[in-house]
Amino acid sequence: MFLAELFPYANVVYNVILVLYFLTVLAVIVLVLSENRNPVKSMAWVLVLVLLPVVGLVIYLIFGRNLKGMSLISRSHLRELRRLGDYSSEVESAGDLSEDSHQLISLAGKLAVPHLFVGNGVEVFTTGQDKFDALKRDIQAAQDYIHVQYFIIEEDATGMELINLLIAKAREGVKVRVLYDYVGSFYMRPKVLKQMREAGIEVHAFLELTLMTFAFRVNWRNHRKIVVIDGKVGYVGGMNIADRYVIGDKKWLPWRDTHLRISGEAVAAMQYSFAIDWDFTTHELLTSPTMHYTAEPASPDYMMQMMASGPANRWNNISFVFLKAITLAKHCVYIQTPYFLPSDSLLKALQSAALAGVDVRLMIPRQSDSSMLRLATGSYMKECLLSGIKIYLYEPTVLHAKVVIVDDEFVTTGSTNFDFRSFEHNFEFNALIYSKELNQKMKDIFVADMEQCSRLVLSKWKQRPLSQKALESVVRLISPIL
Repeated sequence: MFLAELFPYANVVYNVILVLYFLTVLAVIVLVLSENRNPVKSMAWVLVLVLLPVVGLVIYLIFGRNLKGMSLISRSHLRELRRLGDYSSEVESAGDLSEDSHQLISLAGKLAVPHLFVGNGVEVFTTGQDKFDALKRDIQAAQDYIHVQYFIIEEDATGMELINLLIAKAREGVKVRVLYDYVGSFYMRPKVLKQMREAGIEVHAFLELTLMTFAFRVNWRNHRKIVVIDGKVGYVGGMNIADRYVIGDKKWLPWRDTHLRISGEAVAAMQYSFAIDWDFTTHELLTSPTMHYTAEPASPDYMMQMMASGPANRWNNISFVFLKAITLAKHCVYIQTPYFLPSDSLLKALQSAALAGVDVRLMIPRQSDSSMLRLATGSYMKECLLSGIKIYLYEPTVLHAKVVIVDDEFVTTGSTNFDFRSFEHNFEFNALIYSKELNQKMKDIFVADMEQCSRLVLSKWKQRPLSQKALESVVRLISPIL
């Protein structure tokens, strides 16, 4: 009675809010259905919205929205960036590559318009110390500009050494630009960012979160690891900037990861990707005369495409390339990944390849940096083993490498994990390399890593505790958003 006297229109306001809420939920359900997603996913979202009042709508706003087909930058800026690069994208330039490689090149070209670059040099790093030593040498030799983009930049010894080196180069007059993911590098201190900016470094957070933007941005992260120096040298791979890759941490020895140093024409595509992310973040188009978008051919002559993928792309670019490469496989498929949460199509492709006699090997870490992802990965092991997929558990430390090797000519590595988040929600970047020489080199590395693995056996896997099996099944339900 007291409330009714105090708020005479309380019932009216309540009813209006209730009607608006249900209209909003109905509109979201119509939107979900109109997008013609996977029927299972659509039904799951409808149930969440109907059965979880208010909470379901919040969950959808964070995890359910679809960005496919959206443009990160204006069409005029995109045309200008493409004009700056003098590329050769004809599949015929693939020369003596196999028909399977021609198909992959054609697919990649239609997905993301990545050009086929012919004159490239590739150096492979499997330890953080080697990678960072090379990176520091290239940064010290920079004359025009340095572009740095990482998911994580820690303020530990490794991170501060790199930051101080960038500060020194900026003070020398070299143009330094840094992009970091806001969530991945959440603990970067304002003091350090201020020091970088005072030295002349332009540093920005990708998809910075605020109270108003949290629900609309937190699910999409920039997981790319790209460095471009003077348009001549580029780095791409799985390593972030952190001690864990160089000296390890309290729990593990240095993480085992894979990274590439690329020289030659393909560096232009790395520059192109960085320029798009920079434009999206700062609204500045990088068109300076010193901003090289082409580079001199290097040797040896590895042919490659550079594939960017993200939630705004019409297709799940890298997922499509993985799927095509696996279905084309005739002899072998070797995969290294820290997390294995495949889509249904990728899982079936791997199973059908193994059942058809293709040598399919999957290497994952025994211990993961994420307990949830380790449990979710475990839920797929039985299905894989039953189909004949050979599974190897890397024992010494965390395996963080992201590598797919198919038959004798194709290799891809970069920032993309073999999981839902990388395929659908993260901004990723991979090198697609067509080379018998590099393929064999990466196979040799894979086989050497196998010596530090234990092979998972189905009979032993079935003996794990019932509680673990139950947890794996529960966590698998939410694996698409992990």
